[in-house]
Amino acid sequence: MPTADDAVEKSRRHDHEWFDRSRFGMFIHWGPYSVAARHEQVMLREGIDPEEYERYGDYFDADLFDAEALADAAWRAGMRYAVLTAKHHDGYCLWPSALTDWSVARNLPGRDLVGEFVTAFRARGLRVGLYYSLLDWHHPDFTVDGVHPQRGGDVAALNASRDIDRYRRYLHGQVVELLTGYGTIDYLFFDFSYGEGRNGLPGKGAETWGSEDLLRTVRDLQPHILVNDRLEIPGDLVTPEQQMPAAADGTAQRWEVCQTISGSWGYDTTALTRRTSQQLLEQLVTATSQGGNMLLNVGPDARGRVDRAATDVLADLSEWFALHERTVRGAGPVAWQPPSGVVATGAGDRVWLHLLQWPHRHLILPGLRGRVRFARFVHDGSEVVRAAHRDPSALMNEHTVFRVPVGDEALVLPVVRPDVLLPVVELHLAPE
Repeated sequence: MPTADDAVEKSRRHDHEWFDRSRFGMFIHWGPYSVAARHEQVMLREGIDPEEYERYGDYFDADLFDAEALADAAWRAGMRYAVLTAKHHDGYCLWPSALTDWSVARNLPGRDLVGEFVTAFRARGLRVGLYYSLLDWHHPDFTVDGVHPQRGGDVAALNASRDIDRYRRYLHGQVVELLTGYGTIDYLFFDFSYGEGRNGLPGKGAETWGSEDLLRTVRDLQPHILVNDRLEIPGDLVTPEQQMPAAADGTAQRWEVCQTISGSWGYDTTALTRRTSQQLLEQLVTATSQGGNMLLNVGPDARGRVDRAATDVLADLSEWFALHERTVRGAGPVAWQPPSGVVATGAGDRVWLHLLQWPHRHLILPGLRGRVRFARFVHDGSEVVRAAHRDPSALMNEHTVFRVPVGDEALVLPVVRPDVLLPVVELHLAPE
């Protein structure tokens, strides 16, 4: 017999359907590391101690941050939710936390960047999420371990006066602040656990964070919130970074690939490579075809502006989504196996063929003989004709005529590739 807990769980799963429909979101990494402008983990990479690192907080201006403009850019680019780093590993809080002065209250009196984000993105119609780092390299009670900027020092001496229990209470208190100060929060992204240890030193995991109690508190405060998988206990979804499964594998579960444009999450003027808009779009439709989402990161600079590389990507995606939204939003995997170079998504009686490679004239659709009612390009609605099925015995010269394999269907494509970022053919299928 179903229990009350079963009913709550069913309701919560239903409330998370917005995430599956959305398919695409914006990740925003922003904080004092944007002043350093050479990787969001510059504190760790360069072994900077907390007192020295504080100068980046002093020069974190955020004076050009326009949350409404960023929300509009996200919406136009096809994103329907966003996640902001309320606190990253450097411990700096983008809201005026009552539990520390290492926050916007220190250098931006009167500002609440979390509040600005939540208000603007919610008003534009996006779901709002907050990222919270379980690590805190600035906090005096966070013990030095294998992923701490001071790991090269006398660890025993550094940890002698630190109290991880006191830090745990601080962590829980800040999460309560975030979940009680901004109305409904749709998604809470914790980061991260490393219980196995690193660099010869002990790690931190579920016991350190008090994950069971923390998650219980989160559920009590926001019963329908979505929580990721980084507390070292099961969450509502898994969140691989900058990698995706090649194909569906194992038990179905909710998942989201977190991706960057440059390889860095924060604003980084030293980055030498950039993913192209087409590469990122191909990853998005591939994730959709496997039932997953993509959370694409932007890293504003110290004044709050998004750099040209990111704005160009957002503009390209905006142009494509204006024409092709239905092939991603509300779409998902299909049972049919598409040919090589094609990523297929579907909904109802429609299948969308995302052509990663432009075929040489004909596109064979395995096993679809007699099922294609109509085929057309999505960007302009123009028909894509099907190849004629010919009896080889009736051909004068069988070497000059394309023959469709038995049981298959084939489309005749134009020689010239359509001038869109990623061409998509829409199939209307008859039932099997």
